[in-house]
Amino acid sequence: MDTYSQYPVNRYPVVWSPQPPPPPRRRRWRRRAAGGATALALVLGGGVAGAATVHELTAAKPASSPVAATTASSTSSVADVVARAQPAVVDITVKGSSGEDEGSGVVIRSDGMILTNNHVLAAAGQDPAVTVTFSDGTRRSATVVGTAPGSDLAVVRVSGASRLTVATFGDSSALRTGDTVVALGSPLGLTGTVTEGIVSALHRQLTVDQTRYTNMIQTDAPLNEGNSGGALISANGQLVGINTAIATSGSGSTGSIGVGFAIPSNTAKSVAEALMAGH
Repeated sequence: MDTYSQYPVNRYPVVWSPQPPPPPRRRRWRRRAAGGATALALVLGGGVAGAATVHELTAAKPASSPVAATTASSTSSVADVVARAQPAVVDITVKGSSGEDEGSGVVIRSDGMILTNNHVLAAAGQDPAVTVTFSDGTRRSATVVGTAPGSDLAVVRVSGASRLTVATFGDSSALRTGDTVVALGSPLGLTGTVTEGIVSALHRQLTVDQTRYTNMIQTDAPLNEGNSGGALISANGQLVGINTAIATSGSGSTGSIGVGFAIPSNTAKSVAEALMAGH
């Protein structure tokens, strides 16, 4: 069997047509509305009060503020880890026929290859204009290298880049429940945001808009819209996950309730290598 056959790989543009899984018990796991000015406030399938809804973490209307927020602990060890990892995390904005959206990304190759979620790009429709903002405030346009909708991953490339700081992939299979993790990204347009938590559980399965995700990392590190595609790093600064979705209460809120999900780095690395083959 081909090494990457378990991760469907498509070249951009793609059509996402998954097979619906059996309905989960007592909770609905569905994607929020994507694209458009009202997407930030919309969460589909609310259900009864107290139910949970899982949705992706892109923000429909990017904020212009460059202010960085942090809730990570002030210990020097966490601060040192963040200082090393943060230059490899970027903000991604997309504009297209379906509107404007924002997410995060991780530099994985020094010549400008950046890993993000497929839904960050798909929210703006086909052939989106992609802009990447680096941690130092530099903005560059990017092109789509390839997408893997079945694993909700994509790679974009900034042309003419060299010697960029890259993330170091860690072994996500070595994670244990209770391990400290730090999330980096651009929630609600606040670039450079850092939040700290633990691995709450491993091997979670959930369904978002009829697409089933398996082997997800659950974390209580606060995640919000705009964190999609950003880094989940370990206490030693290695990339162990790509932040992808959160659960919210059924009351209409889209903020963090301490239940977030990330794609394991081992999966992300394999898919990214397949997408970048030949580039």
